[in-house]
Amino acid sequence: MIKTVDLIRVVQSPAGTFGVLALMPTPFALTLERPWKDNQSSVSAIPAGTYTCKRVQSPRFGDTFQVLNVPGRSHILFHKGNTIADTEGCILIGEEFSVDGIASSSRGYTEFRTMLGLDSVFMLVIHEAVLKST
Repeated sequence: MIKTVDLIRVVQSPAGTFGVLALMPTPFALTLERPWKDNQSSVSAIPAGTYTCKRVQSPRFGDTFQVLNVPGRSHILFHKGNTIADTEGCILIGEEFSVDGIASSSRGYTEFRTMLGLDSVFMLVIHEAVLKST
């Protein structure tokens, strides 16, 4: 059976789009994406919706997962990072919120990989943020 991971976006601000990853009913990591900029490649978070994610070997990030079938976009990966400067439209994973992003990215990414185990595919459901700031 294919796992479903929920990404619940909790705040959107100029510092980024912050969220919580959950393998229901268990939240297990935090996320950071670029602020919403109409799904523009490399500078925007991706639209809310349901996506298939497939394990891939990235030359830069190693063994990770790619979000497939994002309208008008490609090469959206999950990877480590702390601020929006560390991403060009991908989803960063961490364990703690910080002043300008997320922290403990290695620990959060390890937990993400542990939750998925040896799975090669999972479904990602992105839910829109509740709070927005300017």
